[in-house]
Amino acid sequence: MIRRNAKSVFSAERRNGNGDKLDRHHIFGAANRSKSEKYGLVVLLCHERCHIFGKYSVHQNAEVMDYLHKYGQRKAMKEQNWTVEQFREIFGASYIDDV
Repeated sequence: MIRRNAKSVFSAERRNGNGDKLDRHHIFGAANRSKSEKYGLVVLLCHERCHIFGKYSVHQNAEVMDYLHKYGQRKAMKEQNWTVEQFREIFGASYIDDV
């Protein structure tokens, strides 16, 4: 029997295995935040260690940020069938140098 109006078994707030809240991180922020949203260039990161405060968090570690920029550019180029130049026209920069 299906119960109507039953509470979801899922929390409205997403958490990782350690119970840390998951944040939506726009790979390309600032002026490109809405473009990141539009093209699905958003990742879920645990709030404490991976997003904001940890030694290897995206906002504390330039190498991690660079990795996500490269990942995001390759993902966008593949899914949108863009060239490097087309990506650069939309996002204002290219983060990969191997193409």
